[in-house]
Amino acid sequence: MKAIEASNLRKTYKDSLRALDGLSLEVEAGTIFGLLGPNGAGKSTTVKILTTLSRADSGEARVAGIDVLREAEQVRRSIGVVGQRPGLDPEASGRENLELQAELYGLHGAARRERVTELLERLGLSEAGGRLAKTYSGGMQWRLDVALGLVHRPQVLFLDEPTTGLDPEARAELWREIERLAREEAMTILLTTHYLEEADRLASRLAIVDRGRVVAEGTPDELKSELRGDTVQVELVESSNGDAAATVHEVPGLTELAVDGRLLRARVENGAAAIPPLITALEQRGLRVASATIARPSLDDVYLRHAGRSFQQADTETKEVAA
Repeated sequence: MKAIEASNLRKTYKDSLRALDGLSLEVEAGTIFGLLGPNGAGKSTTVKILTTLSRADSGEARVAGIDVLREAEQVRRSIGVVGQRPGLDPEASGRENLELQAELYGLHGAARRERVTELLERLGLSEAGGRLAKTYSGGMQWRLDVALGLVHRPQVLFLDEPTTGLDPEARAELWREIERLAREEAMTILLTTHYLEEADRLASRLAIVDRGRVVAEGTPDELKSELRGDTVQVELVESSNGDAAATVHEVPGLTELAVDGRLLRARVENGAAAIPPLITALEQRGLRVASATIARPSLDDVYLRHAGRSFQQADTETKEVAA
């Protein structure tokens, strides 16, 4: 059964910015599905359309088998949404936030009290339930926000960039929480992220999004297994001009070159054999090498293969456009 179906979604904003350019995807029920892409790739626009907060210019979408345009109210009752900013009331306690949310979804009396208590316990907030939400740590506020999204037992939970801005320790804690939610709540989770490691760890299946369209889809292992050989990364002592790219092209066997400041990356069948002639070629042109590493294929390599530039380059380009 498909929990989410989107076909040929297109969206252009008033400033002629094309956010979606024919995006299509299908999400199986009961899975964690990742939408992976740099900032500005179209992930949040996709979530807004699927959660009825925005309308596509064209294309179709169904969530929990319901048309998002024709039956928007029914869709809203079938989903939970946790956005990039907490939707809680900081001046109310954790319990009060949940009671109000339950009231809005038609839960009253004993049923409401039982559901609120259950969620506080499930998300480790029982002891803090009587405290004002503004006194919560960032991780606790996120858990309360998730609880708000779960009050009405949704079929599909949307997590839009849930760990943005968190420190590594808090991010790791939330990863464990997402994994537990998927396991214990048996629901479909659509996760948007621009963290490669996050998508690799959490998503049972993912779509890589670039410039408003899906450029690759599969499990993380399937996508990485498409790439044979090794990834070679060389860090130069100083940034180079076009000399580095020209030099790398002279070394046999290197493909899919990406140059970003002092970093050079390329694909090669045998990384160990390619490193010595690569370093020699660079240094013959006066380009001093600070370090050289070899790694197995990553999601960044998959992105480079399908989008034509590295993930970091894409993110930088988007920030420059926004500025």
